Amino acid sequence: MADEKRHTEATPGDTSDPIRKETGVAHFFAAARYSRQGFLRLYEESAFRHELLAFAAGFGLFGLVGASFGEFMTYVVLMLLLFAVEALNTAIEELVDRVSPEISTVGRNAKDLGSFAVFCLILVNAGFVGYTVFF
Repeated sequence: MADEKRHTEATPGDTSDPIRKETGVAHFFAAARYSRQGFLRLYEESAFRHELLAFAAGFGLFGLVGASFGEFMTYVVLMLLLFAVEALNTAIEELVDRVSPEISTVGRNAKDLGSFAVFCLILVNAGFVGYTVFF
């Protein structure tokens, strides 16, 4: 698999670069492939699937109340920001689990802080949707 080639580990004393860097147009397609793999990994998280459902519901709600194009776009940008922070939170959780599989205060704090960042954006989104729909 291409992903295995990308993540091979070097042996001690090996000076060659085990990661093959793509250039030009190939770099664009490789980056798109890595992003797709990230999306598929994130889709395994139930929180992300719930956020996708909320995105669809909010989008439908905005259509029902006749939201302006600017309001739609603001909502889309806020939700994309939420998805990005959710992805970063998942990355933090993966790294903590890899580096420190035992339960530790530092690991718990890292995960809690990532979760708090996601929570803050959920509140911002809920506030924006509520304000747009009810006012």
